[in-house]
Amino acid sequence: MSAAAFFLVVNLFIGLCFSAVFAVVSIYSRWRSAALLFSAGLFIASLTMPAELAVAYAGNPEFWAIIAYDTVLAGLVLLHRGIALLYDRRFPNWVAVATFIAGTVIYLLIRDIPLSWWGYGFLYQGPYALVTFAAAANVFLSDRRTPIDRALAIVLLLSGLHFFVKAALAAVMERGASASAYVSTDYAVISQGITAVLIVSVGLMLLAVLTLDIMAVERGRAERDSLSGLANRRGFETAVRLAIRKSGERQHAVILCDLDRFKSINDTYGHHAGDMVITAFGTMISAQAGANAIVGRIGGEEFAVFLPDTSPTVAVAVAETLRIGARKMMVPGLPGGFVVTASFGVAILGARGSLEIALRQADAALYDAKRGGRDCVQQARSVAA
Repeated sequence: MSAAAFFLVVNLFIGLCFSAVFAVVSIYSRWRSAALLFSAGLFIASLTMPAELAVAYAGNPEFWAIIAYDTVLAGLVLLHRGIALLYDRRFPNWVAVATFIAGTVIYLLIRDIPLSWWGYGFLYQGPYALVTFAAAANVFLSDRRTPIDRALAIVLLLSGLHFFVKAALAAVMERGASASAYVSTDYAVISQGITAVLIVSVGLMLLAVLTLDIMAVERGRAERDSLSGLANRRGFETAVRLAIRKSGERQHAVILCDLDRFKSINDTYGHHAGDMVITAFGTMISAQAGANAIVGRIGGEEFAVFLPDTSPTVAVAVAETLRIGARKMMVPGLPGGFVVTASFGVAILGARGSLEIALRQADAALYDAKRGGRDCVQQARSVAA
């Protein structure tokens, strides 16, 4: 077996392995269609390896040469289609089909051109390069601009350029007088070696993009309360700290609220009714706390609201709005006329203050509200003073 044939076998297994990995990833990714397109594209592109071997060692080399060309082209088109889906860019199915047909027609038109002509390689590799450049452009022009997205775009750009590099090498190196002679040339060894590197590079980049997205989704689920739909304590504190870092040295407010006599609701009307109260209260405070507010359910019936760049007076007014909103809630599972009430504690987070201290102060104010008769708003003593 020649060195080029060995590389063809290696590339076949690399492509098939990546195809299998993307098929598995599609089960867990929200970008299922894109992952399946990546899997299909890599699988089909891998078929060019046995087709190249068939060109060299089987009969009817012209037939197998067409298969070898079209499998690469089809694989690249499917990868481009998947990337367009992943990055919310336009690449309709009809354009994908038209691209494949156009590339195939170009190949059929150049079949009778002597392989020794310097321009043959550029015509042969051109459709591959254009499809890959288009995929890179879709990533560059998308709204997603994380480092991994930029790395993928650069790798795709290099992959597109490598087709022209191979065309240039074909013009200066011996690539064989016929398609069947290709596999025994030094050009074939270099070409398949470069291909191996780029299959791994593109495959790893695409896999990294999908894996990081899966991790982000799972992290979001871990930081969200399933009943209320709000952030849980971990998610609330993470979001607040991020907002504080972005806001600079400004004054913020924290409101803690607790549903009054919630245990009696569960005991009297059942846990389903209690769950409906939690859901309704979470919906209400999300709607009325303000567009910039960060809202979370940080305990059983305890909620927290972070109000960025907010004065004590405004924070108390917001808390009063939420208190009145709780009384007006209509909750399925509770009898008509039943009024849900909540108590509120307000604290201020200074420009250089600690979130933990502000939460403790708000909790103390909330305790004062409970002790003072419930269904009221209390300011932390440091604020009220």
